[in-house]
Amino acid sequence: MLREPHERPGPFGRRDAVRLVVAALLIVVALAAGVAGDLTPTAPGYAIGAVAASAIRAPRDATIADPIATAAAQKAASDREPPRYDFTTDRAKSIAATQVSELQIALKPIDDAFTSSKTAQARQTALLFAAQTALPSLPSDARTILLALDPARWATVELAAETALSAAEQTEIRDYQLASEQATLAAPYMPSDLSADEKRLAEAISTPMFVANSAYSATLTQQARDAAAADPANSRTVTVKAGEVIVDQGHQISQSDMIKITYFGLDQSTVDWGKPAAWMLLGTVAAALMLGWLWRFRPEYWARSRTLILIGLIFVVAVLAVKLPGGRAWLPYVMPTAAAGMLLTLLLDSGVGIVTIALLAVLAGPVSGSSVEMSAYVFLGGFAGILAIRKGERQHFFVQAGLAVAATEVAVLATFGLLGQHDMTGTLQLWAAACAGALIATVITLGSFSLLGNLFGILTGSQLLELANPSQPLLRRLLVETPGTYHHSLMVGNLGERAASAIGADPLLVRAAAYYHDIGKLANPLAFIENQASGENIHDQLDPADSATILRQHVTDGIDLAHKAGLPKPLIAFIPQHHGTAILGYVYGKAREAAARPYGGEKTAAGKTAAEAVDQRRFRHGGPKPQSREAAILMLADGVEASVRSLSSRDETTIRAMVSQIIQERLGDGQLSECDLTIRDLERIHEAFVGQLLGMYHQRIAYPQNKVVEIESRRERSQR
Repeated sequence: MLREPHERPGPFGRRDAVRLVVAALLIVVALAAGVAGDLTPTAPGYAIGAVAASAIRAPRDATIADPIATAAAQKAASDREPPRYDFTTDRAKSIAATQVSELQIALKPIDDAFTSSKTAQARQTALLFAAQTALPSLPSDARTILLALDPARWATVELAAETALSAAEQTEIRDYQLASEQATLAAPYMPSDLSADEKRLAEAISTPMFVANSAYSATLTQQARDAAAADPANSRTVTVKAGEVIVDQGHQISQSDMIKITYFGLDQSTVDWGKPAAWMLLGTVAAALMLGWLWRFRPEYWARSRTLILIGLIFVVAVLAVKLPGGRAWLPYVMPTAAAGMLLTLLLDSGVGIVTIALLAVLAGPVSGSSVEMSAYVFLGGFAGILAIRKGERQHFFVQAGLAVAATEVAVLATFGLLGQHDMTGTLQLWAAACAGALIATVITLGSFSLLGNLFGILTGSQLLELANPSQPLLRRLLVETPGTYHHSLMVGNLGERAASAIGADPLLVRAAAYYHDIGKLANPLAFIENQASGENIHDQLDPADSATILRQHVTDGIDLAHKAGLPKPLIAFIPQHHGTAILGYVYGKAREAAARPYGGEKTAAGKTAAEAVDQRRFRHGGPKPQSREAAILMLADGVEASVRSLSSRDETTIRAMVSQIIQERLGDGQLSECDLTIRDLERIHEAFVGQLLGMYHQRIAYPQNKVVEIESRRERSQR
C-alpha cells in the first residue's frame, strides 16, 4: 500500500510520548544555559566614573583593606631591592679549576720549549714559535720578557700565573665587570719574590683566561622583589564610620570609593525572575512545537535517535547564540544564525531548516528588544541561505549562500533604517556586522557539515560525489574484475538519477547507491550472466535451489565487502534493499519446470500440482524491502535495465511495455509497500525510465562496412 510522503504510520503512542518527553527535557535543560546571565542580580549602576544620583553612605563601621595604597607600598618596596646575581662559592671553585687546567694545557708548548732546547738559540726559536701558537694574544713586551727569561725561573712564573688565576676566579667576577677589570684581576695575587718583569709576564699569561663567574639572575631578583612586596608591613587599610558619606550626590565615583561600595555590597540587587521565566517558557513552547512538527511531518527523523539529537543540538546551539548576546547594540547581528538552517538543509532537508529558522526568529525578537526587526533579520537571512545552499555538492554553492544571506540581511537592515530605527552611522555599522555574520555562517557550514554528517551517520553531497568518483578502489575493482556488472551499474545509475530528479528525490544518492549495489558480485563474477563473456551460463548445469543460493549470496557478500571498504551505513543499506524480498523469477521458473516434469499435471494430496508445491520462499531474496524512495527507484532501475538489456527489439513500444511490466510486478509483489512512493511518482518514474532508455538504445544508421563485417561473420560460422 502506497502512502503520501511523511504520512504517520500510526497514532501517537507510548514510545512517541516517552521520546517527546525525553527530547523536550534535554532541549529545555540545554536552553537553561541561556538564562544564566538573567539570574545575575541587576547592579544599581555604580561604577568608576559614574555620577552618584544620591549620597552613598556607609551602613556600619568597618576597617577596609586599601588595595590601591597597598599596591603602591608593595611597588616601592619591590623597587628598592637591588639586582641579584647567581654567584656561588662552589661554582666559582669549579670555574677556577677549569680555567687553571685550560691554562696548563695552553702553556704545555712553552714548557716543552724550555725543557727540550739544547742551546739558547734553539730555545729562542722554540719559544717564539710556541708563544705564537700557544699564547697568540700575549703582548709584545711580555713576549720579549718570555724570550729573555731564565729557564730556571719559568716554573716559578708559570706557578704564579696559575695561583693568581685560581685565587682571582674564586672571587666574584660579574659579567659586566669582566671587560673593564680583566687586566687587573691577577695583580693582587702575585708573589712578592717575582721581579717586575716576571710579574708582568705572569699577569699577561693569566689575564686572557679570566671568565665571569657571576651573571644577573632575573629569577633571583624577582624572588627578592616579590619577598619584599609580600612583607605584611606594606599592607594599608582605611577606617570608615557608620553613616559616613562615601560619595556625595552629584560626585563621580572614584576607584577608592568603588572599593568601599563593593565591600558593603551596595552595588548588588535582587534577582529579576521575570526574564528567565519568560525565556524558559518561550523556549519550551518552541522546543515542543519543533518536536511536534518532526513527529507529524518527518516521522523518519523522529524515529532515529541520532537524527533527533542532531536537530536538537543545532537548534539549541542556534538559540543560545541568539540569547547570549541579547540586549547588546550590534553583537546579535554578528551571530551566524543562518548556519543552523543551512546545516539542516544540507544534512536533512529544507523543511527542517525552514521550521528551525522560523522558531529561531520567534525567539530572537523578544530577546533583542527589537522584536520585529530581529525576527525579520534572522528568518529572512536564514531563509535566503536555505534557498541558495541547495545540497552543497559544490563549494561555490556555499559562497552563493553566504552572499544571499548577506544581501538579504543588509536589505532588512536598510528597510528598518529607512523606517527611522537607525541613523546612517548605525546602519553602516550593522551592515558590517551582517556581512561578518554571513561570512561566519558560511565558514561554519562549510567546515562542519561533513563532520556532522560523519558523526551522525548522514550522507552529504560531498561524500556522495567522492564515492561516485570512478577512481574509488571498489569501482576500479568492479571495472576490472566484473566489467559487465560495472556497465550495468552505470546504466542503473543513469536511470535512477533521472527518475529521482523527476519525483524530487535525491539523484546523487541514487547514482552513488547504483554504483555500489552489486559489488557483492566481485566474490563470484562468473555466477552472473553479464560477466559470462563466453556465453555459457553455469546455472544451466546447477540445481535451481543451488542457483538461487548463489544468486542471493551476492547481497550478503556485498554487505560484507562494503563494511570492509568503510562505505557509509546509509549507502550499505541500499545493497539488500535493491532486491527487497523479490522472487528470483528465472530460477524459480526452472524449479517449477523441474518439479512438474516427472508428474505432468497430477495434483498432490494437498490439491496442488508439483509445480505449485515448490516452496517460493526458497527463491526469494532476504530483504528488507525498500525503505525510502531512493531505494525503491534503485530497485526499479535495476530490474528495468536488466530486462530491457535482454530484449531483442528495443523500440519505444517494447520498452514502454517492459518498464510497465517491471513496475507492476514490483508493485503487485508488495515490494513498494514500505516506501513513500505515490502513484503519481510511479508514473513519473515510468516516463523517466522510458525517456532514458530510448536515449540509450536509439536507432543507429547501418554503415556499409558494418554489413560487410556481419556477412563475413555469418560465412565463417556456416563454414565451421
